[in-house]
Formats: sequence, structure tokens, C-alpha cells
Amino acid sequence: MGTRLTRRGFAEFATCALCALTGFMATDASADANPPPAATPGLKRKILSQIDGPAPGYVTINAEVEIDPGLAVARHTHPGIESSYVIEGEISLEVQGQPMRTFKTGDGFQVPPVTPHGGKNGNGKTRLAINYIVEKDKPLASPA
Repeated sequence: MGTRLTRRGFAEFATCALCALTGFMATDASADANPPPAATPGLKRKILSQIDGPAPGYVTINAEVEIDPGLAVARHTHPGIESSYVIEGEISLEVQGQPMRTFKTGDGFQVPPVTPHGGKNGNGKTRLAINYIVEKDKPLASPA
């Protein structure tokens, strides 16, 4: 059975690209946490919860991501599925093999495992609720 990590168990993370959007700068992380990618100014990720599963060798991570206006999010991949919901703002996202799409408040999108993607934030701050189901002990995001 997995361990539920609370907000108090994690410091706030400043992130790299899209995964969001993509990177972390970790201060406190458990041994179960995926290794953090490099930080990118203008992108903040807050881990809300983490639990082992849904299958052995995988972890499910719930996060909130804030992206500053106009920030370009570098192409990157994740070792599993990214499912995102736009809480506020809009982001243009290019997923390899798909046309560029713009997602606005209330829209959701998914990125398949190990699929390069990146994008550009709109003119205002964007907030995303993201659920990652990724291989355990691999970096959450890697440059593509």
C-alpha cells in the first residue's frame, strides 16, 4: 500500500517546463519521489499528493502547476501518462504527432507516455491540475 504525502510533507516546488510542464527544484522529498528535473523560472509546481500504484513500479502524483504569462514551455517527456485540467488561463500545446492546440479554462488534455510535448502560455497566468501516472524512481520530466 502506498504512502499519502501531504502538502506539509513537501515543500513547494519551482518547476521547469510544462509539466508541466516539467521540472522541479526539490527541497524535501521522500525516497519514493521521482528524481526532480531542472527548474525553470516562471513555472511553479506544488505536489498535492502521491501514492504508489496503480501497478507495481508506478506512482500516481497529483500536482497544481502555475505558469507565468507568455512563458514558453520546452519540449519534454514523462515516463508515463500526464492528464491535465486547465483551472485558469490558456496554454497552446504541441504534442508530437498532433497539431498545436490551445486549451482554455475548463479544458482537459492528456499526453501519452514518453511523448515529446511543449508549448506556450497565453497572456495571463495559467493554473493546471495535473495527474501523472509514471514509472517510479525515474525523473518526472526529461528534455526532448
